[in-house]
Amino acid sequence: MRKNFGAKPYTYPQPVLIVAAYDENGVPDAMNAAWGGISDDKEISMCLSAGHKTVKNILARGAFTVSMATAAQVTACDYVGVESANKVPDKFAKAGFHASPAEFVDAPLIDELPMALECRLTSYDPASCRMVGEIVNVSADESVLNAEGKVDPAKLDPITFDPFNNAYFRLGERVGSAFKDGLALK
Repeated sequence: MRKNFGAKPYTYPQPVLIVAAYDENGVPDAMNAAWGGISDDKEISMCLSAGHKTVKNILARGAFTVSMATAAQVTACDYVGVESANKVPDKFAKAGFHASPAEFVDAPLIDELPMALECRLTSYDPASCRMVGEIVNVSADESVLNAEGKVDPAKLDPITFDPFNNAYFRLGERVGSAFKDGLALK
């Protein structure tokens, strides 16, 4: 028997995305966004309300980065979600974050979060709160790469949001091989 929860934004896993942009003075700002994901080969879509300072910054600059939140930075990542830069202008620094300029867009990379998408704003609809960005680069710190030069999920240690219980979880162990295991049923 199943339990019905009604129409809710509940899926597993929900990535914890930390969206960052520069303000009008070049000061970095960041926010936590759980409602987002890849929507095309070079596109990310997120639901971000217009009242966020980070959204205002993105609209003004036309660029942003999206970092994967990590277990090591869970407190700082949650803080940029529960605090508003409209009230605390230095929340990025208060989170303990440091910024480096992204190489391909006019937006900050968060030094403490080792993987990020560099994005150019494609569109924003204030009615639906849907922001779409073109992914122009993905970068990862060498500390999270495996011997083949690919991101190692265990080293990255990204977290996922549990919407049922308002909790963050680590991703688990490898359980299969994509585009391979299913071939056994062909």
